[in-house]
Amino acid sequence: MNVALILFILLLLLLTGTPISIALGMTVLTFLALFSSFALGTVDIVSQRLFTGLESFAIMAVPFFVLSGTLLTEGGIAARIIRFALALVGWMRGGLAMAAILACAFFATISGSSPATVVAIGSIMLPAMVKHGYPKRFAVGVIATSGSLGILIPPSIVMIIYAVSTSESAGKLFMAGVVPGILLAGVLMLVTYVTARAKNFPTMPRASAREVWVSFKEAFWGLMLVVIVMGGIYGGIFTPTEAAAVAAVYSFIAAVCIYRGLKVRDMPKVLLSAANTSAMLLYIITNAILFSFLLTSEQIPQVLSQWVVDQQLSPWMFLLAVNVALLVAGQFMEPSSIILILAPLLLPIAKSLGIDPIHLGVIMTVNMEIGMIHPPVGLNLFVASHIARMGMTEVSIACLPWVFVLLAYLALVTYVPVISLWLPGLLYS
Repeated sequence: MNVALILFILLLLLLTGTPISIALGMTVLTFLALFSSFALGTVDIVSQRLFTGLESFAIMAVPFFVLSGTLLTEGGIAARIIRFALALVGWMRGGLAMAAILACAFFATISGSSPATVVAIGSIMLPAMVKHGYPKRFAVGVIATSGSLGILIPPSIVMIIYAVSTSESAGKLFMAGVVPGILLAGVLMLVTYVTARAKNFPTMPRASAREVWVSFKEAFWGLMLVVIVMGGIYGGIFTPTEAAAVAAVYSFIAAVCIYRGLKVRDMPKVLLSAANTSAMLLYIITNAILFSFLLTSEQIPQVLSQWVVDQQLSPWMFLLAVNVALLVAGQFMEPSSIILILAPLLLPIAKSLGIDPIHLGVIMTVNMEIGMIHPPVGLNLFVASHIARMGMTEVSIACLPWVFVLLAYLALVTYVPVISLWLPGLLYS
C-alpha cells in the first residue's frame, strides 16, 4: 500500500511538470507529514537526513571531477586529442567518424561526463564530417552515441553516484568500467567501419609515423590524467575522492601552465560553470538520498526483495526485468536520479539472487547510456541538436539505429558478467 502511495505522489508531481529533484523532496515531505508515524518530527527528520546525506566522503568527488572536466574542456585539450585520433584511424574507410568515436573515448577518460564529451568533441568533429561529405544525420548519430562513453569509461560521475547510493567501492566500479568501455568503443567503430564500407564514405590521407608521434606528444599531458587517476587508485596512493581532487589540480596545471589554453583571468568563469553543474547534481543527490531514506524507513526494498524471492525469479529473468525498467525510466528521468532512486531498491534483490553489485552497477550505467540518446529527455540529444542546429525529432531519428546497437551491447554485458568483473577481480583479488 505504501509503495503505491509513494509512487502515486511522485508521479502526480512529475505530471504537473515539477522538476525531478523537487518532486523527490516533495514526495518525502508529503508522505512523512500526512501518512507516516514520523509526522510530528518531519522537519527534524528531513533536516537531519539532508545533512547526513551529503556528509558522505565519496560525494566530494563529484564537484572535483566536474571542475576537472570543465578545465580540460575550456583548456583546448579536446582539439589535441582529436588530432591524435585522426592520426591513428583517419586513413581508414569512414576514418573521420571512427576518429570521432576514438576521440570521445579518450576524452571520456578525463571528463567523466557524457554531455561534456559531446560538446567538446562534437563542436569540432561534426562540422568536419559534414564538410568531408558524411550525411549529417549519420554524423550526428555518431557524435551523440559515442559521447555516451563519458559515463561508462572511468572516471565516471554516474559510477560515483552509484557507489554513494549503494555503499559500494568506487575504485572497483571504475575498474569494472574499463573493459566494457573499451569494448563499446570498439563495437561503435566496427559498426561505423561496416557502414562506411557499404556507403563508400570518404577516407583521409594516411598520417606518417612522425605525424602520429607529434600528435601523441601534443595530447600526452591530457591523456596522462587517466593514468594518474586510475594508477593512483589501483596503487593505493589515494582514494577515488582524493583522486578527484588531484585530477582538478592537475587539470588546472595542464590547461593553464602546460597548454596555456586558459588564462588565470578566465578562472572565475570556469569556476562558476563548474559550480553551477555541481550544485545541480548535488541538489538532485540530496533529494534522492532523502527519497531513499523514505523507502528504507518503510522497508520497501525488503518487501520487494522478498516478493522476488517468493516468485522464484531466476537471475536472468530478474536482469531482463531490470533492463526493461531502466530503459523505461531513462525516457523520463536523467541518469543521476534513476541511479539514486532505483539502485537502493534493486541491490538487495540482486544480492539475494547472487548477482554481483559491481556487475549491476555496470548494467545500470549502460542503461543510462542508452537513455542519453533516447527521447524525450536524452541529454545528448539536446546537446547534439544545439551543435548541429537540427530539430529534436531529426536528431532522435539519427540516433535510432545506434539505440539498437547499444541494446545488443547491453544484452552482451548483462549476460556475460566476466566482461565487467574480470579486471576488478584481477586487481582486487
